[in-house]
Amino acid sequence: MLTQTSGVYDGIILGAGHNSLVLQAYLGKAGLRVLCLEPRDMAGGGLTTIDDPRHPGFLHNTHSFFHRGISQMPWYRDLELERHGAVYLEPEFNVALVLRSGEILEWWKSFEKTAECFARLSRRDAETLRRWRERFLPIVQKILIPESRSPPIPLDRRRALLERSPEGRLLVEVSALSPLEFVQKEFEHPVIQAGLLFFNGLREVDLRCKGFGHHIPALLASTSKAQMCRGGSAALARALVAAVQETGGGVKLQTRPRRILVQNGRAAGVETGSGDVFQARHFVASGLNPQQTFLELLEESWVPQEWREKAKNFRYNLIAPLFALNLNLSDPPNYRAAEHHPHLKDAFMVILGLEHFEQYPEIVRHHEAGTIPPTVMWGSCPTRFDGSQAPPGKHTAFMWEKLPYRLHGDPTNWDREKEHHGQTMLQRWAEYAPNLREAVLDWFACSPLDTERTFPNMREGDLLVGAFTYGQIGYHRPFPGAGHYRGHLPGLYLCGSCCHPGGNITGLAGYNSAQVILADLGLLAPWVPASAEECLNRL
Repeated sequence: MLTQTSGVYDGIILGAGHNSLVLQAYLGKAGLRVLCLEPRDMAGGGLTTIDDPRHPGFLHNTHSFFHRGISQMPWYRDLELERHGAVYLEPEFNVALVLRSGEILEWWKSFEKTAECFARLSRRDAETLRRWRERFLPIVQKILIPESRSPPIPLDRRRALLERSPEGRLLVEVSALSPLEFVQKEFEHPVIQAGLLFFNGLREVDLRCKGFGHHIPALLASTSKAQMCRGGSAALARALVAAVQETGGGVKLQTRPRRILVQNGRAAGVETGSGDVFQARHFVASGLNPQQTFLELLEESWVPQEWREKAKNFRYNLIAPLFALNLNLSDPPNYRAAEHHPHLKDAFMVILGLEHFEQYPEIVRHHEAGTIPPTVMWGSCPTRFDGSQAPPGKHTAFMWEKLPYRLHGDPTNWDREKEHHGQTMLQRWAEYAPNLREAVLDWFACSPLDTERTFPNMREGDLLVGAFTYGQIGYHRPFPGAGHYRGHLPGLYLCGSCCHPGGNITGLAGYNSAQVILADLGLLAPWVPASAEECLNRL
């Protein structure tokens, strides 16, 4: 029996990451009274912006910064997040790959301008870029976007529906390749190959893995570009919390769940580490990873052995962990390449150290061995676009690098190596932007181990909360049987990045989970889009 009740709610959500907050806001709009429990002292998960305690006024986005197409997301519009203070900027010069030679490869908001820049290196590749964009525009609009915004359908059923249309058959054909195979087959210039692979693949999947070849043309056809939130990424978290509170929901911080309570065979509440009990009339939804949900928070007797094994075997992304270098500056980085390309100062994302696609296998080998590969890094100077993130006349900048979680076989080695590698990274950065040697006022670094310590759901430093390989995609994400946001018990749901469509700041796991929970409760939701199956049937 449930005792010592601290409150009764229609539902309880575990973890106040952005997906959980999206879910909670939609449920509140439907009239449900929902409480979200968060162990940290702030909501938003990776939507973290800190004010440097050593130098007040210097704001750093220590986890999430580049947000792709957030202002186009349905939940951004439905929850009126701009009204709540989440205002997005999308710089015209979106990405620059800077070579040691001083040449640059450019991505712009304008596709034609991007293609013209590619043509300077290879006219053939620029035409290939145009051809694949045209071929994939209907695939992105009619298939991939609707699928990402809807609970997934069984893989066999999806394949059968796709095979009925030319667009579907092309998607199936291209998906059979790995990103590396697609790029090597279709493009000729090594710098263009490297740039496409980085921008479209390295951050999410092992580029050697078959099944993801469509990622390259899909992003070429996407209208979503890299964006930033004015005032820092935490402004989106604050806006989501405001949307939750406006609908009557609550977020209880510094509250660690101890166990999910089960009564009469259904999820019925949550007991916290301090002994408080919060009852749930209808559901408990977890924004945590599968090990936390099924192995740590549920008593073993309530979880079938098959589910325990599947949760235990949930795999994390080898190349997802990030090392971050954050700078306080008197002046923004002034890249040597800007002498011949003065518009480089307006580039939003800057990639350094990437010269050839053959660097990718080397990077993966280093991750597998737990060693540090030659530096390839990317980042931004946020204050170029939003002066509010530093004191007047000052700047902040950062660079990220993919580095192994188990450094030399043991993640705790990062505690010894972090400062040294941060210094090395700064030296490499200064080779491209020499003024940094004088402009740096202070700096600090964050390692993959720091990520896991700050966000325990990001096990092994995996900011995507689960690999996309090992079959952990679509209807089988996080694993077969749990790919529709429902747990094995009545009233138990999932809503985090371990679910379809996966990690990064998309809010779509929460958006899709809301569709499932409201449907199960028989509540009307006029915002719900056509299902993935309906969209595929129309092809």
